[in-house]
This record gives sequence, structure tokens and C-alpha cells, in this order.
Amino acid sequence: MSKNARMTGNLRIGALISGSGSNLQAILDACESGKISGTVVFVGSDNPNATGLQRASDRNIPTFVVDYGTIIRRHRENPERFNAPDAADIQTAMGRQHLMPQEADPAKRLQFFSTRAAAEAELLLNMAAYRFDLLVLAGFMRNLTPYFIDRVNSDPTHPRIMNIHPALLPAFAGVDGYGDTVRYGCKVAGCTVHFIDYGEDTGPIIGQKAFAIADTDSLDTVRKKGLELEWQLYPTCIQLFAEGRLQVMEAVHRLKNGTEVRRKTVRILPPDDIAGT
Repeated sequence: MSKNARMTGNLRIGALISGSGSNLQAILDACESGKISGTVVFVGSDNPNATGLQRASDRNIPTFVVDYGTIIRRHRENPERFNAPDAADIQTAMGRQHLMPQEADPAKRLQFFSTRAAAEAELLLNMAAYRFDLLVLAGFMRNLTPYFIDRVNSDPTHPRIMNIHPALLPAFAGVDGYGDTVRYGCKVAGCTVHFIDYGEDTGPIIGQKAFAIADTDSLDTVRKKGLELEWQLYPTCIQLFAEGRLQVMEAVHRLKNGTEVRRKTVRILPPDDIAGT
């Protein structure tokens, strides 16, 4: 599909989860109601105990598990027998990633990327059984490396891995966006849908929703309000993808000191400005 072309037929969606899959449920409901012109074709997880897998099984959607914990433990216990992807592929991923500083301990960097690439190779093997147009991370609590990303994004100008984050990026990247927002004393919280890139929650932003934090709010109520917005925002952004209305562009900003700041951004095209329609 060209970067501006409208999808023909239903969007084929693959999903990865780690836990209860509440965002997966919102996506499934939106597909069933017609808010998303698409179908979820598989659900995978890194966690054998992810209760969200049942949401897919209840709808006869194929599921699979790649147990990251077992893979990482296997490597630590017996690294000489560890079955990892080709060393050249791991070195390439290490050179492109923005997850870990290049000056970090070489042994720790190699272990991290070796184990993740091995798990990602199993993810890719399972995913290869299904044709999909878009991969959504619906509470998938693992950072993806360039080893995986480059194999899904076969066309760099047309990213097709989407994530939802519980904070208004670029603030509060990481695993506890709502908690970090509350602990910082922010008066506004929210959620962000973005494309995945080589960093942690650094990819180009597709959409955001925000809400005020009241003095009476607790972390639990902030999370509840945030989740309700997530369930609205994610299907909306997926439908924009299905309609071919997401265009990734490079924005260039020139500072007063002459420095150029380059950043990939997402332009949402109006319905009547889609190539081929």
C-alpha cells in the first residue's frame, strides 16, 4: 500500500499484548461495530498468563505466546547453547537502536539485544502465518528492537507498528506514564498513539487525548479516566490508518542559533486528499 492510498477491503490487524488486553477489547469492539474497517487476525503475547488472550479465543481469533521470560532465563543459565539470530543481525540492531547508550557495558548490551532478538525471531515466525497490514501494541510491555521493527516495516516510509502510551508524549515515556504524571504534580494527563521507532516511546505521534487532573483525583481515578480515553483514541487512529489518511513527514525547525531540528511527524490527511481516491 502506498503511503497515502486507501485500504481496499478490511484492514488486517495483528495485536500483541502482555496483560488483560483492555485496549484489545476496545479494538475488537470497534471492529465489530464498524468503527474500524478491519479485522483482528491474530493476538500474540510475551506472557503465557496474559488474560487478554481469552478475549481473542472467545472470538475464535488465533493466539500464540512467545515466553520472553523463559528465553531470557535460558540465555542466562546456558549462554553457550543459546539459539540466537545471526550475530551480524544483532550487531546491526545494536547500531541502530536508541534504547541503550552506546557507551553502556558491552556485555550487558549484547545480552539484552541477543535475548530480545531471539524472542523477536520467534514472534516473527508466529506472525508469518498471518497476513496483516497493521500491528498494534495493546499493552505489550516489551521494547521492540530494530531487528523486529525493520522486518515488519518493509517500507520505511510507511510504518505499520502502532502503540498507545499512557501519557502525553514526549513527557513520561516508559512503563508508568500515569503514575509519573501524577507524581510530577501535573494538572493535565492524557494518552498518546504513535508509530514505533528505534527508541522508547519516541516515534511520530498520531493522536492524543487529554483531561484535567482534579484535586480530588487519586492515581487510580487518573488511570481510570485515562483508560476510557485510550479506548476512544486507539480505534480512531487505527481507522485513520485504514483510510490511508496518515502521512509520515519530516519536519525541519531552524532555531535562532542556526541549529536545525529534524523530527518525523504525522500529518492527518482530510478525506478528500487521499491519493487514488
